[in-house]
Amino acid sequence: MYQNSMDNSPGIDFNTPALKKYRSLRFLKDRLARWGVASGGLGVIVAILLIFFYLLYEVLPLFNRAEITRVASYPSALTFVDEPVATKKAPIFLAVEEQAEVAMQAEASGNLRFFSSQTGEWLQNELLPIPAGNEVVRVVRDAAGSNLMAAGLTNGEVILFDQGYRITWPDDRRKITPEVSYPYERQPFAIKDFSAPVAQLAISDGEEKLLMAASSNNHLVMEVVHKEADFLTESITVEQQSVTLPVISGLSAQGGLDIRRLLIDPEQTWLYVLSGSNQLTVINISDIDRPYIHETLNLTAKGVDVTTMTFLLGGVSLLVGDSEGNIAQWFMVREDGRLNLHNIRSFSLGSDPIDKIVPEHRRKGFLASDVKGQVGLYYTTANRSLLVEPLAAGRIDQMAVAPRGNYLILASQGETQFLKIDNEHPEISWSALWGKVWYESYNQPDYIWQSSASNNDFEPKLSLMPLSFGTLKAAFYAMLLAAPLAICAAIYTAYFMAPGMRRKVKPVIELMEALPTVILGFLAGLWLAPLIENQLVGIFALLLFVPAGILMFAFAWDGLPATIRHRIPDGMQAGLLVPVVLLSGALAMSLSSSLELWLFDGDMRTWLTTELGIPYDQRNALVVGLAMGFAVIPTIFSIAEDAIFSVPRHLTYGSLALGATPWQTLTRVVLLTASPGIFSALMIGMGRAVGETMIVLMATGNTPIMDANIFEGMRTLAANIAVEMPESEVGSSHYRILFLAALVLFLFTFVVNTAAEMVRHRLRKKYSSL
Repeated sequence: MYQNSMDNSPGIDFNTPALKKYRSLRFLKDRLARWGVASGGLGVIVAILLIFFYLLYEVLPLFNRAEITRVASYPSALTFVDEPVATKKAPIFLAVEEQAEVAMQAEASGNLRFFSSQTGEWLQNELLPIPAGNEVVRVVRDAAGSNLMAAGLTNGEVILFDQGYRITWPDDRRKITPEVSYPYERQPFAIKDFSAPVAQLAISDGEEKLLMAASSNNHLVMEVVHKEADFLTESITVEQQSVTLPVISGLSAQGGLDIRRLLIDPEQTWLYVLSGSNQLTVINISDIDRPYIHETLNLTAKGVDVTTMTFLLGGVSLLVGDSEGNIAQWFMVREDGRLNLHNIRSFSLGSDPIDKIVPEHRRKGFLASDVKGQVGLYYTTANRSLLVEPLAAGRIDQMAVAPRGNYLILASQGETQFLKIDNEHPEISWSALWGKVWYESYNQPDYIWQSSASNNDFEPKLSLMPLSFGTLKAAFYAMLLAAPLAICAAIYTAYFMAPGMRRKVKPVIELMEALPTVILGFLAGLWLAPLIENQLVGIFALLLFVPAGILMFAFAWDGLPATIRHRIPDGMQAGLLVPVVLLSGALAMSLSSSLELWLFDGDMRTWLTTELGIPYDQRNALVVGLAMGFAVIPTIFSIAEDAIFSVPRHLTYGSLALGATPWQTLTRVVLLTASPGIFSALMIGMGRAVGETMIVLMATGNTPIMDANIFEGMRTLAANIAVEMPESEVGSSHYRILFLAALVLFLFTFVVNTAAEMVRHRLRKKYSSL
């Protein structure tokens, strides 16, 4: 009927070709706009999902389980020797080179046999220069990853040799050639007062001296080989010195406790002597002329025997295996100015006695085996038991792990197994990422981020807590400055300011957002930070002088005659405060030195440190708060101002008509109606502050510490990614941890924005009836 009435209306034709074409074109534009908006929204959602899934793709390998798979199994290399079966003995020592292609086993005859780790094929023999009629009874390595080894003989002498590999590329094919050299002397070193076989042996090679500790018939001695290098010929002159060690209670050649293990730390400070069932004696050898017993303790409870002991990579931690299938990590902790050994954490392999512990060469992980052939893979810092599998039918004679930690070779009951270890990221666990971890040489557990160092002995510290704390700290101080200023400015601009002045002020504030953050960070680091350091009292005086100046001006303005006050149009009075704020600020900064001299004896930073115990760093959270707050203010202001200005005028006029004052109308009508938009502005500003990179990167010391002190720096998740991503190895744990940090940042902003949207909808629903 409506269509017919239009068609029959006199003088107006709505179906002319031009109008039909116009309606068709408008309909097409509406459909295109609707589909364009929908496609754009879906595109944003798809882009966010793709980012999320890509981050997840890079992070998930961190949590893959470790696996050990058998690559090859063959009779032990000794079966290739044409000698009577009765004379064959299990290998004394087993090692494998970095590429895991060549393995070496040391035999009692002094022969070093090199063979293919994958096939067992014999490659080369090297015979140690042992005196006739003697055998090798023990072979030890200097430290995990070191090529220097020592062989103890039946006559009490020691041979030092270096076992290495030369890689060549004949015909573009890799060839690994074993090499054995003698860095000191080819002849064995004689140990003072030793004539019986070397029962236990330990060595530690340093820049200036080599230490050798040995025991025979419970007689403990230590030899020092002093080294002096000739800079012209590069030859090394050695001088041997015997050291008199303190007497360990309970040791006796006629009986009593037996010395079962000797270890010397790489820093040549401690000699660890394991004797009896579980007694450890720690001897301080930092001064070789006056060694003394530092402490004596029991490593296990009564009735539990220590079965093996070795160093973890770096020589700081002791790994102690016992008869109940447990492995404990011990290291020195300073208490009341004194270092003492502490049991830090323990791992369990089962219920059978631990037989061997083999540390990895480049990580703080290790493998352990028990007397029944069960092998466990562990990582100390993450406190993870990665894998436990039975790899042999009985006791394992010798076991070695490749320097890269990706292959394992073990000899047991005449059979040698070559196994592949898939264990790319053992450093990661929930406790290592988010809990306090007791790192080596630290006095207590702590949250620490330190991803790299200059040597392979370094223990990675990958706690995300300091970075997350720094992110929230930077955002908090930025919002502490930005939120009140931006919201109050938005209220005044949208509600009280004259329209003409608003049209000038609003674009100027919004134009601040176009300023690149790298420029703000540059100014904050090179100009603002030194200014705050030199004018610290003046900065705090601004908090008193500026409000006081505004109040005094307001009081004076209120006392002026009405004829003068009315000359300024309503809403334009704010312009008069600009010179007041500038003059008050200039007065505060000019009085900074005088106030500092009067209140803090001329140095506020020293007063903060000495009197209050608050350290001061030049690039700190205060600088970040000011700089990042300046960057966040335009975002919050623009959205909040639009929300307040968009409140329907009939609500304002109705409130005023009912007798409410402008202030009552603002607080009870305008702000409640605009609250969803104001809340959105705050959340978007918070998201901007959380994700900010360049300002934090340039305006703080980038120290990943957990300290709420406003005068200390921090490191945020975003800044950490920017700093360390270019230096990380693709696919490494460090690389994937940085992607995990990005995922944490992504999820944090997603959760905050989702919660903000829910709150905004509730506010809109609650106050939509106004």
